[in-house]
This record gives sequence, C-alpha cells and structure tokens, in this order.
Amino acid sequence: MIRWCSQLSAAVRRRRHLHQRDVTFAAFCQGPFEESDRYRRFMGWDMPWYSVPAESHERFLAGRHFGMKACYLRDGDRIHETYWTTGRGVEPMAPSYGILDMTVHGRQETWEDSSPGWPQPYGTLRQQFRKDGRLTAQWERLDAGHDDDLHGGQRSTDRSGCCS
Repeated sequence: MIRWCSQLSAAVRRRRHLHQRDVTFAAFCQGPFEESDRYRRFMGWDMPWYSVPAESHERFLAGRHFGMKACYLRDGDRIHETYWTTGRGVEPMAPSYGILDMTVHGRQETWEDSSPGWPQPYGTLRQQFRKDGRLTAQWERLDAGHDDDLHGGQRSTDRSGCCS
C-alpha cells in the first residue's frame, strides 16, 4: 500500500470527477489481499482495491518502493505507465498538507526550518500520523463504533493497523 496509506486513502473519497473523465482511482497494496481488505473495510473505503503478490513486487515497482503514485493508460490489452512519483510528490493527494502549509505554525515537523521555540511536537518520522499509538485516521472509525479486528477473529498485539 502507498506509504501514509491511511492519510492519502482517506483523502480520496469522492471520485466522481475522475470517473466523469474516464479515470479510475485504485489502491495497490503490498501483502496478502485478505489482510489489507479487512483494513479497507474497517476504514470504510470503497475504492477498487488490489494486492500485489510478493513475487510480483519488483516487476510492479520497477526498482522503486511502495509509497508512490503512478498513472497508467490502458490501450486494448496493453498497459502503459504514463506518470509516477514518490515522497513529497504524492502530497497533492492529501489536501491537509496544503492547508497546514498556510497556517502560522505549518506542519510542525522536525524537518521544517523553524524558529527556536516553534512548536514541533513530532519527534520522529511518521509520528505525525499517529495519536496515542494508533494511526490518526483510525480514530474516527473507532469513535463511530466500528470493530477494529483486522486479523480475522484473532486479536493482534500490534494495534497500529496494517500500514504506516
């Protein structure tokens, strides 16, 4: 799944404007489909969802890593990759970044060049995506009463969800 998957996937809820232009958004996940699909259902996402088997990762990623956005064009039976990006290039999928960038304190992340005393509560990479040990995006689902049994009836000691 794309890195920051919960944040970015949660931002892609309405796809009608894409569909009107004959574009489909789909998520490709790393690992077993059943495990990631339980997470997709827990989060309430309805986008097309696919798993890339371990033996296909390298061919699919072409030397890149998960955490990317890629665009493909289907021409009959042929598929052409027309665009890809990773890292900060994926940020347009998360409008909250743009909003945070316009605020007085910005994202409050350690990599920002901030004045002494500027609030930067996130001491480690990806900590900004968590609250009380859980992915931030999960809390609204839990608050709404959704069951977070992501392991098919067997509770795990890892309560962080399927991805970072």
